[in-house]
Amino acid sequence: MDRRTRRATTALAVLFGVALVAVGAWAFTGSTGHDGATVTITDENGSTLGVVDASVADSEAERYRGLSETASLANGSGMLFVYETEGSRAYVMRDMAYPLDIVFVGEDGRITRIHHAGTEEPPYRRYTGRAKWVIEVPRGWTARHGIAAGDRVAIEYGRGGDVGS
Repeated sequence: MDRRTRRATTALAVLFGVALVAVGAWAFTGSTGHDGATVTITDENGSTLGVVDASVADSEAERYRGLSETASLANGSGMLFVYETEGSRAYVMRDMAYPLDIVFVGEDGRITRIHHAGTEEPPYRRYTGRAKWVIEVPRGWTARHGIAAGDRVAIEYGRGGDVGS
């Protein structure tokens, strides 16, 4: 192998290694390492309205995938999407086999918005809201429990996490 070919091969190997590290860092950005959480929703009087055993999606890759690879979602279970700070969020029902309630929760722990989303084909509707956390539960769960914007959310990490098949 001549000198020019060796340099080109070395440069390609270095670029491949850098790309591999970058993809790995992107996939785990922001991950807290929590597998599950128990999410408790209360009204203004502190009365419990509902409890969700949730899987935690706290990396870019987990938030992108969400529940799209599950066939069903048991009542009382869901997914908690965690962000470092509050911001404008948008969710779509990409590759979903069942409808959801999408609950946006602000940094102060109060529900800012609830969407009742059905399954869709592209182009997907965007469900938006301001949130530090977003909770996805089976569609109709929030209505059955009397949950509305302004209710409070408490999160206990380290429990929950079985969202279905």
